[in-house]
Amino acid sequence: MNEQLKAILEVLIFMSQDPLTMKKIKEVLGEVPEEEINAALEALRQDYSPADRGIQIIQSGGGYIFTTKPEHDQWVRRFLQVEKKTKLSSAALETLSIIAYHQPITQAEIAAIRGVDSTYSVKTLLQKKLIKIVGRKKAPGNPLVYRTTEKFLQYFGLNSLDDLPKEEEIRKILEEEKQTVS
Repeated sequence: MNEQLKAILEVLIFMSQDPLTMKKIKEVLGEVPEEEINAALEALRQDYSPADRGIQIIQSGGGYIFTTKPEHDQWVRRFLQVEKKTKLSSAALETLSIIAYHQPITQAEIAAIRGVDSTYSVKTLLQKKLIKIVGRKKAPGNPLVYRTTEKFLQYFGLNSLDDLPKEEEIRKILEEEKQTVS
């Protein structure tokens, strides 16, 4: 294993303000074969995986980032004296899940699924940069079309939209939750 390549990748992940994508890595390391990069990334992730380490490298938002391990969360929050995340209202979460599962989608389509006006929730999600406007639908009135953003993936710790729970998984979780409540 090329220890120098591991060290370079470690510093690039550390310095990157956004998840470090393979595209960015290749821009910096142009001549290094992707197989070597992947092997070094995996070795680096293993270096940070032991239980006695406080941080780890994970894939999120389409790239690699350093995160604190979940078991140390309470101390990190105490140190920073901030809440873990800005909470979203249940209406905003419902709107966001509809967008995530039905994107690209218009505000009228969101309202039709929710059964209520979603203007405020959409505005909130746009302000938090969890969704974005990606164009207009070729329909009467040319309504705006919305999609989730990379920040959405980061916020929920997803690497891609394929990581969203499938309908069967959600149904199973809800059934298990229902049984524990009963």
